[in-house]
Formats: sequence, structure tokens, C-alpha cells
Amino acid sequence: MKFSERWLREWVNPPVDTAGLVQQLTMAGLEVDGYQPAAGAFSGVVVGRVEAVEPHPDADKLTVCKVNAGGDALSIVCGAPNVRAGMLAPLARVGGELPGGMKIRKARLRGVESQGMLCSARELGLSEDHSGIMDLPQGAVPGTDLRDWLGLDDAIIDVDLTPNRGDCFSLLGIAREVALANDMALDWPELSQVAAGSDDSFPIEVLAPEACPRFVGRVVRGISPDAETPLWMVEKLRRSGIRAIHPVVDVTNYVMLELGQPMHGFDLANLAGGIVVRLAEPGETLVLLDGREVELEADMLVIADREKARALAGIMGGETSGVTRQSTDIFFEVAFFDPLAIAGRARRLGLHTDASLRFERGVDPAHQRRAVERATQLLVSIAGGTPGPVVERVAGDQLPARKAILLRRERLAMLLGTEVPEAEVERILAGLGMEVASDGQAWRVTPPSHRFDVAEEVDLIEEVARIHGYDRIPEERGTGASVLGTATEARLPWARLADTLVARGYQEAITFSFVDPRVQSTLFPDTPALPLANPISSELSHMRVSLWPGLLGALRRNVSRRQGRVRLFESGLRFIQEDNDLKQEMTLSGVISGPRLPEQWGTPDTPVDFFDAKADVEALLAQTRGRFRIEAGEHPALHPGQCARIWRGDIPVGWIGALHPGLVRELELESAPILWELDAASSFQAELPVYQSISRFPAIRRDLAVVVDRGVSAAALADAVRDAAGQLLTECRVFDVYTGKGIDSGAKSVAFGLILQEYARTLTDADADEVVGAVMARLEADFGARLRD
Repeated sequence: MKFSERWLREWVNPPVDTAGLVQQLTMAGLEVDGYQPAAGAFSGVVVGRVEAVEPHPDADKLTVCKVNAGGDALSIVCGAPNVRAGMLAPLARVGGELPGGMKIRKARLRGVESQGMLCSARELGLSEDHSGIMDLPQGAVPGTDLRDWLGLDDAIIDVDLTPNRGDCFSLLGIAREVALANDMALDWPELSQVAAGSDDSFPIEVLAPEACPRFVGRVVRGISPDAETPLWMVEKLRRSGIRAIHPVVDVTNYVMLELGQPMHGFDLANLAGGIVVRLAEPGETLVLLDGREVELEADMLVIADREKARALAGIMGGETSGVTRQSTDIFFEVAFFDPLAIAGRARRLGLHTDASLRFERGVDPAHQRRAVERATQLLVSIAGGTPGPVVERVAGDQLPARKAILLRRERLAMLLGTEVPEAEVERILAGLGMEVASDGQAWRVTPPSHRFDVAEEVDLIEEVARIHGYDRIPEERGTGASVLGTATEARLPWARLADTLVARGYQEAITFSFVDPRVQSTLFPDTPALPLANPISSELSHMRVSLWPGLLGALRRNVSRRQGRVRLFESGLRFIQEDNDLKQEMTLSGVISGPRLPEQWGTPDTPVDFFDAKADVEALLAQTRGRFRIEAGEHPALHPGQCARIWRGDIPVGWIGALHPGLVRELELESAPILWELDAASSFQAELPVYQSISRFPAIRRDLAVVVDRGVSAAALADAVRDAAGQLLTECRVFDVYTGKGIDSGAKSVAFGLILQEYARTLTDADADEVVGAVMARLEADFGARLRD
């Protein structure tokens, strides 16, 4: 929420500067995103009155204006289309300076001397409006310094409120906090009741009292259609991030910012028969103020008349309900809507409005009559009109009840770790608007109607802590039993896996657990995904069944920002639906793309391939000391022929492969990245180390080259070699795979290095020959292998 510091100081003016005020708000738990000047840095700009406008003698689009700046009339050459005699406008005098460092000097434009410059709002850093010079309201004295007259020596403070502090979505809520922090009284603006000038009212019927326990309405007839919103209100709205539109709309926005109570002004001429607050009917539609037509759902609350829905309650008015420049009769609507009746509805329709922001968090259920009185007071002072009586419909049993909470002294001291004086506790709670009664051992505290977030004892303790000051709570060493964690060698720690990948050039990514269903269904067409009941957006509406959608999204963003070499990994949960059960599986995934090595002069750029990612995966799996095999497989997201399944024994633990060419085109990638994914539970269960002494006797090596069918994998051959060789084999190395001259076209040669060693004696050639013979017999029997000539 943005607000003007000067506006806040009208309510409470603490003896601190802007930085001090920001610090107080931050220490009170209201996070300040930042603050900035209310206007650009300019000087030498005054209010000028245009006395006469004449055509430029040598330019069709320029005019020569005589401008009164509090003394002699100055000659100003102007190109704005809206300049006219009698208007007041900002005048930058010679010697003045505009935002950006532009200095005003005398100049000759097409032969006519210009003694200054009439300015637009954008040139002064007040808004983006550059359609013409800024039209100031009548009443200002020519020659008056514009900064002083508009009160531009001000700061706009932007507070990022947490969802539980709905009471601070208003100047009143912020002022309460500042007043309490400085132990000052709150100087409210005069909120006197406006007496009814007629008996004119409009019927109100509430058919959904559980969703709308209080509804207040008032008719104001005969407002002036020519009325303009006063500049002081326009400026306060601007500094709060709201553009002035029409006096009725501006008044409702002003009251919302001031009191935190959203309200709506209907054009009474467009309403038929009376107001009806009800739930939407099946198939009902509504055209909103922004021109969008939406189909309403049965749990959406609407404000209707006897003909149709006119507004989406708590979110946005309808197109037919808004006021126009021809509106003369107004119906003010102010309501308390139950937060649960509004929450999520705006998001479903892709909306985010100031009203829904406040109603979803809860507004003060006692504020409605006060808000309509304030709006009437402001509108009548701006545009005239005759108000009717305030009409109110209340379902008292549906209004939120504020129950007393017991705050125990010993509990307060225990959780804060310090004793807060009783008088200080009572001052804080009373300053927050709470009713406090003490019995010597505890306080019975009743929260005010605007504090929805205070419901339990711990909430009161939090309030005492933040107002007393977190920085005033002393640091003390705590005591307690320490419980040692368990260390196991049976599972690889995540930190070691992450360090391994970082050492191999990867960077860790963290992506959302919910993904775009369109992308996910393309990658995993046969895997059902869990849809979210209340998604952030349609692009993030399903739970991920793999970490690949998020990693591919991160890859695309990096590539679009000219990152040519990308290596990313992520650990996290994937969510798999099986029948009526949802399995959450911890997963480690990665993606690589771009050159194999960083750019350098020593080697040419070679793109990564399947075997680069395979080496990374094997470096991870090798730390488990387990036996894995990687076999060709098929996956809808991966390139046929460049896709493999990773197995641990008979258990599939992951996938590795290049992205399918069709998906490369669909995701608009320049080249196919290589993806891998491992199931953490199965992949990183480590084999416990077994002690074995180092042999004192030399090892023997025997090389064996066999010819087999091309479809036989080297891994399968190596497994058979290890099994047949027995305990004398300490290592089996595949050092060559050959196809070509001398080998049949459907065959290949695979060469193994067999390292043999005994722990009790030196092996002989006969021992080695026996092992080689057993291995060869096994390969012939299982794979039809023969020795290569």
C-alpha cells in the first residue's frame, strides 16, 4: 500500500523525519518496500496565468502566450494543444531547473523570444501525462511557488503488508500504529454525520446474510455533473497510486484509502426497483467496469437490482452501474462481506482489485455507516446534492464476534524471555484499541472489531512484543537438552551430491512445484497430474510429475538472456497419482545445454551430448558403491535413440536422454538439451563399506576382445564377465568398442581389460588362463560371442 507522508502527518505528526518514520513502521512489523519523492526534483516553477494566446507568426503548431507570473507578463512560446487564455498552468521561469537536469534559459523559437516554459505533468515528474500542459484549478495566485502550493515536498511510502494485517490497508490503520509507537493521540479528521435533506431512499434486500451481514446504502440526488475533483484530493490519490476519474469514484477511492472500507457509487438512474444482495444464478454473466464479460459461478456474491446483476460484490462494479459525466443521482453502497465469501473469487476471474485485496483480508464490520457518512460529506462539499437517510440492513448473528482472550503474565514472560512492566502491557493493549481488564494474575483482553488476526493468547503476546520493541528484548542464552542427530553411511547426504554437481559445472535451481499443464502434458502425455483447487494462475495450475518442466523453463529463460552454456540441477518432490493415492517422491534432476567446455582458445566449441550427462550421472551414482546399469529405453519426452533407462538391479531409478526434437521446436530452443532424473530413495541408498586388506602380491592383466551382435550392450557383457571371473577379478575395464573394417556389418568388437589379483599368493599364468577360459565360455553361451582375430 502506498500513501503520502504529508497525508499521514495530518492524522499523527511524530517528531521524526521520513527515515525515522520508515524505521518505526518496520520495527512495528509493517515491512516498508521503500519511499520516494512525491514529485521530480525541480525548482523555479511557479503558477502562471495565461492572459492571451496568439498564433506564432512563423509556425502553424506553435502559439505565443502572454503569461502572468506574479509581475509583468512574460512571452512564452508553447506547442501544447490545450493552452488557452485564462487557464492556470505551471511555468518554469528562466533560471529554473526541471527533473533530469534540464535548465530553463531564454530562447528564440522561430524568431520569437520565449522567456520560460509552460510544463506538462510528465515534465515535472508528476505523472506520465504528456498530452498537454498541466491544467491547474482556479484559485491559485500567479507567481506562487508550485512546490509549496501543491505540497510536493513530500514522500510516498510503500508498505508491503502481510495478509494478517488487513487493518493497515488504510491510512487510519497506519496512523494507529504510528500514534502508538510515539505515544501520541490520533487526530482524526472530522467525521460528522450528514443530515438527510430528504426522505428519498432506495429499497435494499439481502438474500445472503451469511455472506453479507451488514449492508448500508444512501441516495444522494442532484449532484453537479460539471463538478471537478479538487486538486488536494487528486494529489492524495495520485500519491497513493490511484488516478482521479470522476468526483463520485474519487470520493469512494479516497474513503477506501482513508478508512480501509471499499465502497461503490451507483448511477441511480441505471438501477431498477431496488438493491438485492444475492448469490449468482446458474449461467449468469456480468460485464465489468473494465469491459470484460465474465460468467459467474454459484458461490459468487453479486449486488443486483430487480432485473440483473449490477456488480460483483467485493471485487468490481459492473459496466452498467458506473457513474458518468451525465450522472446526477447517486446510490452509495457500503457493505461488510465475510472474507470467506470473497476469497479466491477475484483470482478465478483473473482479477486483482483494491476492493478484493481488502475484503479478502477482512474490513472492520463496524465501519460501514462511518464510511457512508464520510463519503456523503466529501461528495456534497465537492459536487453538491441532497442526501437521503442512511438505510442499513444488519444480520447481527452473522457478524464476527470478538471474544475475550486470557493473557497470562507468566506465559507472556516465558515466551518473550523478559518481564514487560504491567503498566506498559496495558498501555500497549489499550493503545491498540483493545478492552483490557486485570485480575492480578492475567488480563482479559477483548480485541477491537478491526483486528481479525488477534484470536489467541500468542497473538496478544506478539502484539506486546512488536510494540514494546523487538530490539528492547534482551538476548539471553537459553538452556535445554541437546539431542544429537543420527549419522548414517547408508544414504548419501544431499550436500555431497550438490557439491559433486557444482564441481562439475552445475548451478542449483529452485522452481515451483506447480507447473504449466500444457507443457507438462506434452512431456508426460500418459501421466495424470493433480490439478490445484486454487491456482496462482492458469500457467501454474497442476502439481509437477517431474522436475523437468521447471528446469526446462529455467533453461529457456537463461537462453533468452544470452546464456550459451547452461548446467542446472534441482532436488525436490514430484507428485505422482496412483489410483486414489498421491505419492510424493524426492527426486534429483538436471539439464545441460550449450558447449561442452567454457569458451577458450585451446579447443573448438563442441556441443554437449548424451555421454556428457551420462558421465555426470555416473559420478553421482558411483558414490553409492552400488551396481547400476544404463540401458536404451523409450520416453515420450526424449529423443528416440538418445534415451536410456537407469536401473539398480531390477529397480528402475531414472532416465537420461536428449529432449525430443518435436519438443525442442515447441519450446523454441536452439538445440536439444540433455535431461536426466533420478529417484532419490532408490538411487542414493549407499552400500555399506566392507573392510578388505590390500594385497601384497602383484596383479595380472589379461585383455580379451570379443565379437558380438551390435545389439548387445557393453554393460551386459561386463556383468557377465564379472560373474564368470569369480573372486580373482578385482576390476573389469571396457577399453575399446570397434566397428568397421574386418568386422561384420551387424557386429561389433568389445575389448575388456581383466585385472586379477589374489590376497594370499602370487597368481600364475595357469590361474589367469582358467579365468579367461571361464569368461569366454560364459560369453559364448549367453551372447554367442567369439574371440576377435
